[in-house]
Amino acid sequence: MPLTFDMPYDELETYNGINPQPNDFDNYWTDAIDEMKAVDPQVELIPADFQTNFADCFHMYFTGVKGARIHAMLLRPKQLQENHPAVVMFHGYSGNAGSWMEKLPYVAQGFVVAALDCRGQGGLSEDVGGHVGTTHHGHIIRGLDGDSQNMLFRHIFLDTAQLAGIVMDFPEVDENRVGATGGSQGGGLTIACSALEPRIKRAAPIFPFLTDYQRVWEMDQAKDAYAELHRYFRNHDPLHERETEIFTKLGYIDVQHLADRIQAEVLMGVGLMDTICPPSTQFAAYNKITSSKSLAVYPDYGHEGLPGMNDRIFQFLSDL
Repeated sequence: MPLTFDMPYDELETYNGINPQPNDFDNYWTDAIDEMKAVDPQVELIPADFQTNFADCFHMYFTGVKGARIHAMLLRPKQLQENHPAVVMFHGYSGNAGSWMEKLPYVAQGFVVAALDCRGQGGLSEDVGGHVGTTHHGHIIRGLDGDSQNMLFRHIFLDTAQLAGIVMDFPEVDENRVGATGGSQGGGLTIACSALEPRIKRAAPIFPFLTDYQRVWEMDQAKDAYAELHRYFRNHDPLHERETEIFTKLGYIDVQHLADRIQAEVLMGVGLMDTICPPSTQFAAYNKITSSKSLAVYPDYGHEGLPGMNDRIFQFLSDL
């Protein structure tokens, strides 16, 4: 295997990350899950303008933590029976749930499909705000100056698990045949969802974002998707007097620290030339997964379409 741009491959295989994990990490997420479960989701389905002769398509809204109304695209087979498999999908940073058409192959395969719009990003979900400190340029740092219980990605992670739980409760869905997938931010959210909703059976993250923030910083890769880290230090801690405190707090929303909770079978895709989400940060999460797992490694690819990966994921999830 050739060198990656950040460390040799044999070192990637054993790398376990450097971003600190807060001492109360487990209690933090126990309390967060309890808060999520106490919410009445008040699920609402609104038929979409887009329809096909084999799929019913809906805008689905539910109430998440802090009272935000969260939007997801929901598709299900017209010939609805019991015990359908399902897949929850997560999009890239700042984007949205995407198009109806791209989800139809899963419906044709008999799946119920739910694709989340992350709150405050490019879709229809609500961001109720209320964050202390800067809200400029980026969601990783949103809430970083206030109570750790109000970090925005905490809420988004919980939205992923809540969506999965809602889908599992649908009478037509077999709760034991639910998968999750997404790329970049969607890859990070796939890891978070599978960790916080342990009934997820198969998870397929592609080059996950939101992991090992301190490694990103020390590699001087706090740019592109991670640029907000660079901007935060420049504006709010120019002498790096709070560096340890800041990275420790970011540890609450670092998916590598959630990865060992995953019980699902995992298929992950990584490009060794990824300068957006460096390979070492991705391996920090992958190496902590203790369930059955496999890795599709693309030596010559970066943060881009990985040839054949979507086909491989479709077959992987189709075996649910």
